[in-house]
Amino acid sequence: MTIDHLDARLVALLAAEPRIGVLECSRRLNVARGTVQARLDRMAAKGVITGYGPEIDPAALGFDVTAFVTLHIRQVAGHVPVADQLALIPEVLEVHTITGGGDMLCRVVARSNADLQRVIDLIVDVQGVVRTESVIALDTPVPYRTLPLVRAAGG
Repeated sequence: MTIDHLDARLVALLAAEPRIGVLECSRRLNVARGTVQARLDRMAAKGVITGYGPEIDPAALGFDVTAFVTLHIRQVAGHVPVADQLALIPEVLEVHTITGGGDMLCRVVARSNADLQRVIDLIVDVQGVVRTESVIALDTPVPYRTLPLVRAAGG
């Protein structure tokens, strides 16, 4: 799906002020309320906008350690059963199937390095996981972001 400049401005406004209403968006963007609603509905239907929930900082909840864990899995049953089990571990924030030296990549959080060992032990206990390799993130100079991409896509 392609987005235009107005779509990009709408997404940027909602990202900056997530609690703003459709009517206020229309006022600030100088377009009709129906235009804003139709564009939001279209972008949601096409999967561009995937949610409106609050963004949570794991560190604010006491999960100060972020690590990336590469999994090597048995290829017999595939990645779906492994992913299903990983989804049951609350500290596993994301799981991606990957190319290269491993089969899956997980972003995980933990309360400390010792707690990270507990999380990794839970991951290793998942049926189908053969071994893991972990790296601990020291800092996040560029956090997850999509607005530059939205702006570029919107022209």
